[in-house]
Amino acid sequence: MRLATWNVNSLAVRLPQVLDWLATHPVDALCLQELKLSDDKFPFDALRAAGYEAVVHGQKTYNGVAILSRQPLRDVVRNIPGFADEQARAIAATLDTPAGSLRLVNGYFVNGQEPGSEKFAYKMRWLDALEGWLRTELAQQPRLALLGDFNIAPEDRDSYDPEGLRETIHHTSAERAHFQALLALGLVDAFRLFEQAPKSFSWWDYRMLGFQKNRGLRIDHILLSPALRPLVQACHVDRAPRKNKQPSDHAPVVVELNL
Repeated sequence: MRLATWNVNSLAVRLPQVLDWLATHPVDALCLQELKLSDDKFPFDALRAAGYEAVVHGQKTYNGVAILSRQPLRDVVRNIPGFADEQARAIAATLDTPAGSLRLVNGYFVNGQEPGSEKFAYKMRWLDALEGWLRTELAQQPRLALLGDFNIAPEDRDSYDPEGLRETIHHTSAERAHFQALLALGLVDAFRLFEQAPKSFSWWDYRMLGFQKNRGLRIDHILLSPALRPLVQACHVDRAPRKNKQPSDHAPVVVELNL
């Protein structure tokens, strides 16, 4: 089984690229972030024609998350229970597999803008709420995968300029502490289970030839519960879609599980 996450930075713009990618990379489930469209504008029919059902939590112009799956999804939860939020940032659903149920949690984590700002304080509150929710989810669903755009570069090696960007957004000690708190729940960073090339990133700024110069960050992640860790076969970033005409600034991250 293959699972993937991809911040598409507007599904209305990038739908043909998503369909092309799914045709050549027929993953079992794909978590999308930054849909930037409302539920009534979501391309259910086009994705169904490609072999995928979808559960969606959309929002006009901003944010928005969806889970695409080749198999039916159930027990859908939109946003973090108990956390009042006008932003469409999280969706969870259960996928039934021959080996048992698999809980998928897809998050478009708060950017935070800059340390000390109200948006950064919102990010800290959101992360606190996420950790509490996942603690409950893991108790009920031991086979769980958390996928998404985390907007956190967890280690220095996940940034093209760790010294120059130290304590700036995505790099702050507070954000990294929250990433460690997710790992403390028992989750494991699937990408780091394998030897990876230096300067392996998942996001590159559109400006200043960011992709061409590999001035990137690894901020898109797949974290897996202890029950799934022994089943992981591979995890990689697919840089190819970042070379498309009018690409998203993010690339897909894919994990392969022996399920």
